[in-house]
Amino acid sequence: MDSDSDQSDAPPVMRAREWPNILITGTPGTGKTTTAASVAQACGLSHVEVGRIVKEKALHDGFDEEFSSFIINEDKVVDELEELMQEGGKVVDHHSCDFFPERWFDLVVVLRANNEVLYPRLESRGYNKKKITENIECEIMDVVKLEAFDSYETDIIVELKSESVQDMEENIGRIEAWVTYRCASAPAFMRVVVVGAPHGGRGYRGAGGRG
Repeated sequence: MDSDSDQSDAPPVMRAREWPNILITGTPGTGKTTTAASVAQACGLSHVEVGRIVKEKALHDGFDEEFSSFIINEDKVVDELEELMQEGGKVVDHHSCDFFPERWFDLVVVLRANNEVLYPRLESRGYNKKKITENIECEIMDVVKLEAFDSYETDIIVELKSESVQDMEENIGRIEAWVTYRCASAPAFMRVVVVGAPHGGRGYRGAGGRG
């Protein structure tokens, strides 16, 4: 059997992607959705806004009145997105990242912002005091960052400051450069380079991950 047949007959989890999947995560208010939408537009990829899909397709277990948010059903979300993610070329944004299969992503971006920036952003959304406090505490305690490092290979994770319009523009440019590099690499779908990783600069790994 030739190599082309081996590739086409491989189970979906093992197929290398021509176009990368990117996860943009972070505490609410760090600019995930805006950044993800801009990256998708700049790179010709598809934006997958998990929060919107959860609402539109009722992938939840009801509404939490105390925190004014839907109780996401993680299993339903994974089932809904599985086939879509196999296609590649997706930019996913969500504030939680530990329930997605590791195999889905080639780059994981954790956006960060200090409390002085986050508080007014969350307040402007109409969040109640308890919800704002919880999110601020999550950022202080590195909750999303720790989730990312517990869930994905270190070499595909990058933390980026997202406190200003300039930060956002620079982040979009860096991610776009990464996508361009990856897609131009030979073979394009077999390696990944992390842009500006604060924990070790550039790192390479196979595109599939453990999952």
